[in-house]
Amino acid sequence: MRDFHLPGRSPAFAPEAMAATSMPAATLAALDVMRQGGNAMDATIAAAAVLAVIEPHSTGIGGDCFCLYAPAGGGEVIALNGSGRAPAAASMDAFERLGVSAFEVHSPHTVTVPGAVSAWESLLKAHGTKGFDELLRPAIRYAEEGFPVHPRVAHDWEEVLDKLRATGNSQFLPGGGAPSPGDRFRQPALAATLRAIARDGARAFYEGPVAADIVATLRARGGLHTEADFAEGLRGAEFVRPIHARWRDYEIWECPPNGSGLLVLMLMGILGGFDTPAEGPLSLTRVHRHIEAGRLVYRDRDAFLADPAQVDVPMARLTSPDYLARLRGLIRNDRAMPALPAPGEAELPVHRDTVYLCVVDRDGNACSFINSLFMSFGSGILAERSGVMLHNRGFSFRLDRDHPNGIAPRKRPMHTIIPGMLTRDGQAVMPFGVMGGHYQPMGQSWFLTNFLEYGLDIQEALDLPRVLPFQGQVEIERGLPPELVAGLARLGHVAAPILRPHGGGQAIFIDRARGCLIGGSDPRKDGMAAGY
Repeated sequence: MRDFHLPGRSPAFAPEAMAATSMPAATLAALDVMRQGGNAMDATIAAAAVLAVIEPHSTGIGGDCFCLYAPAGGGEVIALNGSGRAPAAASMDAFERLGVSAFEVHSPHTVTVPGAVSAWESLLKAHGTKGFDELLRPAIRYAEEGFPVHPRVAHDWEEVLDKLRATGNSQFLPGGGAPSPGDRFRQPALAATLRAIARDGARAFYEGPVAADIVATLRARGGLHTEADFAEGLRGAEFVRPIHARWRDYEIWECPPNGSGLLVLMLMGILGGFDTPAEGPLSLTRVHRHIEAGRLVYRDRDAFLADPAQVDVPMARLTSPDYLARLRGLIRNDRAMPALPAPGEAELPVHRDTVYLCVVDRDGNACSFINSLFMSFGSGILAERSGVMLHNRGFSFRLDRDHPNGIAPRKRPMHTIIPGMLTRDGQAVMPFGVMGGHYQPMGQSWFLTNFLEYGLDIQEALDLPRVLPFQGQVEIERGLPPELVAGLARLGHVAAPILRPHGGGQAIFIDRARGCLIGGSDPRKDGMAAGY
């Protein structure tokens, strides 16, 4: 139990339904939908649409999403891949002809066909009870009337002014800069696009004036996109078989590649073979082992993770007990690995922005959902007539013919966004997720072990200070005890304090024995968990 003399927040408790998101208005939108008879999927889409308006640097209809859904009553978890594909003309030959040897973060070549709206429609048709006409109303209202910008959003907005200026994005530079907390920001063009989707479905995004506006915007900047690429994107989302692994009495479920959920299963497999340090979750041994395991699995991510529709991703080998035991054997308690064995150190670009949310309804349906523009404001390219900010997920591709993640026509890039689901005895126990780009596999495994192994409550497990092995250093949050930082240095780690905290998370634990839901929401964001 937390010390009530100290700053912090308690977990949220509710008997029937709960939502946890990164913005209060999105949490309330989800609860309103469920109070009006909607289920967890309906509430999820309504909340995701609100976040696409009021957290515009992190998410939007110009981005991608992934979803895990556990229907009430048990059975296998359902997974949906809502990530988009590269244009049909995006070949290595084409980029060589254009003289493109490296992608810039605001290049049109980093824009893959957005998959979010296709995914939302697919999920509602399969598992929802309401339509876009009802579920998009809150988002449309916020886009038309504006919303008060929250502190974390304003802070992150301020950090990317140079990108917005470089892309000529005056609509997101009110008064020439970033809005202050409490300033109201309106997006009338986006409201009109959302109204079209509410009326005509996903087709209104992938065909007709909206698609034409996006394609014209990209081609004016040298992009290879066509309206035919967007028309194909209408059916781009697909249900896929989730991957999972046992951890003690639980099953951990993740979306398969091209997402990075594979790394969570690898991390938990490595860490599960160690004893639990008696000194607790911020002991030197625990933190050191987690860093070393992270270094190894991110190395493998960069060597193997790609679109399994076009290349072979050796998932069975990477998650086999023998392989994970060999990785575990490389980790020593008394020193950091001076160098990693082949294939070498991970090559990680800068951090990302994303939103994660989870919902559990009165019937026990549980949804774990993540939606993203990748970098803050994605590519920074705004299709002005439609109000659609475009992501830059294609920046994760390699311009390398021989690499599994090399860019190719209609290929999905390696993805960082990963929802998670925990089950026990065939029933959902907890939808969870930790946003934050490359941090996400590290963050999910950190949260899960905090909660399941070290016994922290769901909010404490999210609050605990975080670390991330990144480009040969260990990025540390300011809350890490100084003596722990000194201990890491003695073991050979190079500590690198960071300005922005690592990601943000949400989780809802389903306590069937006591008949209640217990939610947590990360203080690194502006959101909350709430229920009724």
